[in-house]
Amino acid sequence: MTYLNNASIGPLPERTRRALEAFTARRTAPHSFRDSDLADVLEQARLHAARLINADVTEIGLATNTSYGLNIAAAGLPVVSGEIVILPDAEFPANVYPWLKLRERGVVVERVPLNAAGWPDEERILERLRDPRVRVLAISLVQFASGFRADLERLGAAARQNGTFVVVDAIQGIGAVPFDVGRTPVDVLSCGAQKWLLAPWGGGFFYVRRELHDVLRAPFGGWMAFEGTDDFTRLTTYDMTPRPDARRYELVTLPFQDMLAMTESTRLLLEIGIERIAEHLRSVREPVLEAQHRGVLEIVSPLDERHDSGIICIRTGDTGGAYHSLNRAGVVSAFREGVIRLSPHWYNTRQEIERVMAIVDESG
Repeated sequence: MTYLNNASIGPLPERTRRALEAFTARRTAPHSFRDSDLADVLEQARLHAARLINADVTEIGLATNTSYGLNIAAAGLPVVSGEIVILPDAEFPANVYPWLKLRERGVVVERVPLNAAGWPDEERILERLRDPRVRVLAISLVQFASGFRADLERLGAAARQNGTFVVVDAIQGIGAVPFDVGRTPVDVLSCGAQKWLLAPWGGGFFYVRRELHDVLRAPFGGWMAFEGTDDFTRLTTYDMTPRPDARRYELVTLPFQDMLAMTESTRLLLEIGIERIAEHLRSVREPVLEAQHRGVLEIVSPLDERHDSGIICIRTGDTGGAYHSLNRAGVVSAFREGVIRLSPHWYNTRQEIERVMAIVDESG
């Protein structure tokens, strides 16, 4: 089996599987857990997520999926009737529906048309950001169906200058491309862990810029989101003082086993180095570039270092037929929006990609 579908589900590393099994075995004897043990599981998950994007741990909250953080942003940012949310057309639905629901309170949601290549039109987005009515730019770090990576340093700087909030769906990028919130102006970011972070379903995190903690309203009242609930011997004082950090947005109980596994996988990726992973992914895609040069296929993903990612999408004379040929040959990829999406990770080799290109060539 040649697995090239990390943009859908990343496999669990062995060290992560072992950690999960050990935790599950311990779970059969719940008396072995202390409250502090479980709290440490969550704290380690926050710490390692913070390291991934160079955030302060106080800016990181935990969630079970990407949608949670995006919904926190949509429900909690101070956007009022008549103001505008912009997003590129063809965004993944998780970053569309929370914003469309704002129409119920009179917010305008505007989908910015793609450019001729089928990618987000950054020049047009920059133009729209000059409109003072535009309050939010919602955008994916990496587009799911093209692999286009947004130039968030540029877009974020323009948005910050105009007082526009930037909300990022990061699930298709974090773990495969470097990302630094200290250098990139974003306000809210959300990332599930089951894809490029090689962790279970149920793991994920979100980032809220420290300066927004008193601006972004928490739409839910999670019982551990308030001061005073660390002392389990006295839980009925009901102190409404919110946590001073991003935990104010969390809903518990969180899946401890999934957060522990996310930490194990994240630790592995950090040991390898995200920069090294990104360089490796550029290297293993060379056979795809060579196949395009021979006229075997068309690459529909950007290849420049500002906009490329771990995803590379291809089209052939018979794209559907090529996809089925890959399936029959034991190559796992994805068929998205009329193209074959290849999403290798650090464990894939050039030889594997050469074999994949030979199958595509033979399929005609």
